[in-house]
Amino acid sequence: MELHLIRHAHAEDTVPDEARRLSPRGRRQARALARRLRATGEFAPAEIWHSTLRRARETAALLAPAAHGAPLREQTGLAPEDDPAAVARRLARTRGPVALVGHEPQLSALASQLVTGTADPVVFHVRKASALALTRVGRRWVVRWFLPPEVGR
Repeated sequence: MELHLIRHAHAEDTVPDEARRLSPRGRRQARALARRLRATGEFAPAEIWHSTLRRARETAALLAPAAHGAPLREQTGLAPEDDPAAVARRLARTRGPVALVGHEPQLSALASQLVTGTADPVVFHVRKASALALTRVGRRWVVRWFLPPEVGR
Protein backbone atom coordinates (compact mmCIF):
# COMPACT_ATOMS: atom_id res chain seq x y z
CA MET A 1 0.00 0.00 0.00
CA GLU A 2 1.13 3.52 -0.77
CA LEU A 3 0.63 6.40 1.65
CA HIS A 4 1.26 10.11 1.22
CA LEU A 5 1.44 12.16 4.41
CA ILE A 6 0.84 15.82 3.57
CA ARG A 7 0.78 18.74 5.94
CA HIS A 8 -1.71 21.50 5.17
CA ALA A 9 -0.41 24.69 3.60
CA HIS A 10 0.00 28.07 5.33
CA ALA A 11 -3.18 29.25 7.09
CA GLU A 12 -4.45 32.58 8.35
CA ASP A 13 -3.92 33.38 12.01
CA THR A 14 -7.56 33.56 13.05
CA VAL A 15 -9.49 32.09 15.90
CA PRO A 16 -11.10 29.65 16.47
CA ASP A 17 -8.49 27.16 15.30
CA GLU A 18 -10.92 24.87 13.45
CA ALA A 19 -12.09 27.78 11.27
CA ARG A 20 -8.62 28.88 10.12
CA ARG A 21 -8.59 28.93 6.32
CA LEU A 22 -5.69 28.90 3.91
CA SER A 23 -4.04 32.25 3.37
CA PRO A 24 -3.35 33.46 -0.19
CA ARG A 25 0.21 32.19 0.38
CA GLY A 26 -1.19 28.83 1.48
CA ARG A 27 -3.35 28.50 -1.63
CA ARG A 28 -0.26 29.19 -3.76
CA GLN A 29 1.70 26.59 -1.76
CA ALA A 30 -1.04 23.96 -2.16
CA ARG A 31 -1.31 24.53 -5.92
CA ALA A 32 2.49 24.31 -6.26
CA LEU A 33 2.52 21.11 -4.21
CA ALA A 34 -0.21 19.67 -6.45
CA ARG A 35 1.93 20.41 -9.53
CA ARG A 36 4.98 18.78 -7.93
CA LEU A 37 2.99 15.72 -6.84
CA ARG A 38 1.57 15.32 -10.34
CA ALA A 39 5.08 15.61 -11.77
CA THR A 40 6.27 12.65 -9.66
CA GLY A 41 3.96 10.38 -11.65
CA GLU A 42 3.43 8.49 -8.40
CA PHE A 43 0.60 10.42 -6.76
CA ALA A 44 -2.46 8.27 -7.35
CA PRO A 45 -4.36 7.85 -4.09
CA ALA A 46 -7.73 6.12 -4.18
CA GLU A 47 -8.87 8.59 -1.51
CA ILE A 48 -7.64 11.77 0.12
CA TRP A 49 -8.31 11.76 3.84
CA HIS A 50 -8.29 15.09 5.65
CA SER A 51 -8.99 16.29 9.15
CA THR A 52 -12.13 18.13 10.19
CA LEU A 53 -10.20 21.43 10.26
CA ARG A 54 -10.87 23.85 7.44
CA ARG A 55 -7.24 24.40 6.38
CA ALA A 56 -6.70 20.66 5.84
CA ARG A 57 -9.95 20.35 3.87
CA GLU A 58 -8.96 23.31 1.66
CA THR A 59 -5.48 21.89 1.06
CA ALA A 60 -6.97 18.49 0.16
CA ALA A 61 -9.37 20.10 -2.31
CA LEU A 62 -6.50 21.88 -4.07
CA LEU A 63 -4.56 18.58 -4.29
CA ALA A 64 -7.48 16.54 -5.67
CA PRO A 65 -6.91 17.47 -9.35
CA ALA A 66 -3.33 16.13 -9.10
CA ALA A 67 -4.81 12.88 -7.78
CA HIS A 68 -7.06 12.53 -10.81
CA GLY A 69 -10.07 13.63 -8.79
CA ALA A 70 -9.68 11.13 -5.94
CA PRO A 71 -12.58 11.62 -3.53
CA LEU A 72 -12.04 13.65 -0.40
CA ARG A 73 -12.94 11.94 2.89
CA GLU A 74 -13.18 13.88 6.11
CA GLN A 75 -11.84 11.69 8.91
CA THR A 76 -11.99 12.12 12.65
CA GLY A 77 -8.80 11.38 14.56
CA LEU A 78 -6.57 13.53 12.35
CA ALA A 79 -6.47 16.67 14.50
CA PRO A 80 -3.12 18.03 15.66
CA GLU A 81 -3.15 16.40 19.10
CA ASP A 82 -4.95 13.13 18.17
CA ASP A 83 -3.27 9.80 18.84
CA PRO A 84 -1.09 8.74 15.88
CA ALA A 85 -1.37 5.08 16.97
CA ALA A 86 -5.12 5.15 16.25
CA VAL A 87 -4.43 6.36 12.70
CA ALA A 88 -1.72 3.71 12.29
CA ARG A 89 -4.27 1.01 13.26
CA ARG A 90 -6.77 2.40 10.73
CA LEU A 91 -4.09 2.41 8.02
CA ALA A 92 -3.21 -1.22 8.84
CA ARG A 93 -6.77 -2.15 7.79
CA THR A 94 -6.66 -0.03 4.63
CA ARG A 95 -5.83 -1.70 1.31
CA GLY A 96 -5.83 1.03 -1.34
CA PRO A 97 -3.41 3.94 -1.70
CA VAL A 98 -4.28 6.92 0.49
CA ALA A 99 -3.17 10.52 0.83
CA LEU A 100 -3.62 11.94 4.31
CA VAL A 101 -3.74 15.74 4.77
CA GLY A 102 -3.20 16.69 8.38
CA HIS A 103 -1.36 18.67 11.00
CA GLU A 104 1.61 18.84 13.33
CA PRO A 105 2.53 17.38 15.69
CA GLN A 106 0.43 14.37 14.65
CA LEU A 107 1.89 13.85 11.16
CA SER A 108 5.49 13.71 12.32
CA ALA A 109 4.55 11.37 15.17
CA LEU A 110 2.53 9.21 12.76
CA ALA A 111 5.43 8.98 10.28
CA SER A 112 7.75 8.04 13.13
CA GLN A 113 5.29 5.43 14.42
CA LEU A 114 4.85 3.84 11.00
CA VAL A 115 8.55 3.73 10.04
CA THR A 116 10.25 3.02 13.38
CA GLY A 117 7.44 1.40 15.36
CA THR A 118 7.25 4.20 17.93
CA ALA A 119 6.08 7.80 17.90
CA ASP A 120 8.64 8.77 20.55
CA PRO A 121 11.17 9.98 19.73
CA VAL A 122 9.83 11.79 16.69
CA VAL A 123 12.31 11.31 13.85
CA PHE A 124 10.42 13.16 11.11
CA HIS A 125 9.36 16.77 10.81
CA VAL A 126 6.60 17.28 8.24
CA ARG A 127 6.62 20.96 7.32
CA LYS A 128 3.70 22.92 5.89
CA ALA A 129 2.98 22.13 2.22
CA SER A 130 5.32 19.12 2.16
CA ALA A 131 4.67 15.48 1.33
CA LEU A 132 6.21 12.26 2.61
CA ALA A 133 5.59 9.10 0.54
CA LEU A 134 5.64 5.75 2.33
CA THR A 135 5.14 2.14 1.18
CA ARG A 136 3.93 -0.61 3.48
CA VAL A 137 6.27 -3.60 3.57
CA GLY A 138 4.84 -6.27 5.82
CA ARG A 139 3.84 -4.55 9.05
CA ARG A 140 6.27 -1.64 8.67
CA TRP A 141 6.50 1.29 6.34
CA VAL A 142 9.46 2.40 4.22
CA VAL A 143 10.15 5.96 3.11
CA ARG A 144 10.01 6.26 -0.68
CA TRP A 145 10.58 9.99 -0.99
CA PHE A 146 10.11 13.34 0.72
CA LEU A 147 9.02 16.47 -1.08
CA PRO A 148 9.81 19.63 0.94
CA PRO A 149 8.06 22.88 0.08
CA GLU A 150 11.20 24.38 -1.47
CA VAL A 151 11.42 21.81 -4.28
CA GLY A 152 10.10 22.99 -7.62
CA ARG A 153 9.15 26.52 -6.64
